[in-house]
Amino acid sequence: MTVTESAPAPFDALDPGAVLGAAESIGLEPSGRLFALNSYENRVYQLGDEQGALWVLKFYRPARWSDAQIAEEHTFTFEMAEAELPVAAPLRRDGRSLFVHRRLRFAAFPYLAGRAPELDDPATLTLLGRTLARMHAIGATARFAHRPALTVERFGEQARERVMDSGFVPDALGEQYARVSEQAIGRVRQAFDAFGPLPAVRIHGDCHAGNILWRVNGPLFVDLDDCMSGPRVQDLWMFLAGNAANQQATWAALMEGYELFGEFDFAELTLVEALRTLRILHHAAWIALRWSDPAFPRAFPWFADARFWERHISDLFEQLAAMDDPPILSR
Repeated sequence: MTVTESAPAPFDALDPGAVLGAAESIGLEPSGRLFALNSYENRVYQLGDEQGALWVLKFYRPARWSDAQIAEEHTFTFEMAEAELPVAAPLRRDGRSLFVHRRLRFAAFPYLAGRAPELDDPATLTLLGRTLARMHAIGATARFAHRPALTVERFGEQARERVMDSGFVPDALGEQYARVSEQAIGRVRQAFDAFGPLPAVRIHGDCHAGNILWRVNGPLFVDLDDCMSGPRVQDLWMFLAGNAANQQATWAALMEGYELFGEFDFAELTLVEALRTLRILHHAAWIALRWSDPAFPRAFPWFADARFWERHISDLFEQLAAMDDPPILSR
């Protein structure tokens, strides 16, 4: 197996001095208290200032998003914050929220504490549904001009090509991966074609428990780094897990809240397994692309193991069957 490495590690110059210097460059007065938070795609730090406040500085991965794409992320976040939706909005200085220090782009956020949401609690799910309906209502009021859309090409075709070119798939499994991934993408495309043109609502895009903090008043959405244009169900299906009965109960609780504040096109339920398939394909491609970043081999040491690829191929076969079955969920 020959692994193709991606670009050199992009955060080599981001030492504690650079983080503190970035904070000072936007008028913060760091006390020296600094703590690296768990993040892979970007680099995120918590720091304290001389007034006792805590801040989070997020350094964007170079060459991933353009300035215009980041500006749309921030604009969407500000729109929701102004509507009193629970999102972590970046600091603005003189009308700007994206800053540059040592050629690294970053944003600053007030630190907001919270805990993981209890997704086995129906009341939690209902409140999440209410909040997401309000987010989608705002997302539907305008369109992204620069942010990407959820497409089969981006999450399927390009992901498959990246994995096949990476050298990670063991030779003995290469033909099997090529075949099942092609079949899976073809089945996803059928599901999308049967649905018709996908909605282009501005959505969170990566809406899972890791991007939500639970506070006294409910959820706080802390990261819109993957916001995109797409169907509303993309922000809902990742809360579904377990057997059919568990998924149906989860969905009922989400919809109990969602339908209080928004309308949902239940035809989108035919896309759930197709979207799950695209996420499986895209996640593997994402790790392969970032492998030369030292954070990734540390976080995903099993990725170069043949057992992972055996399971990955098995998952894709399972998704082929799931996409051929009637949808688990209904109105």
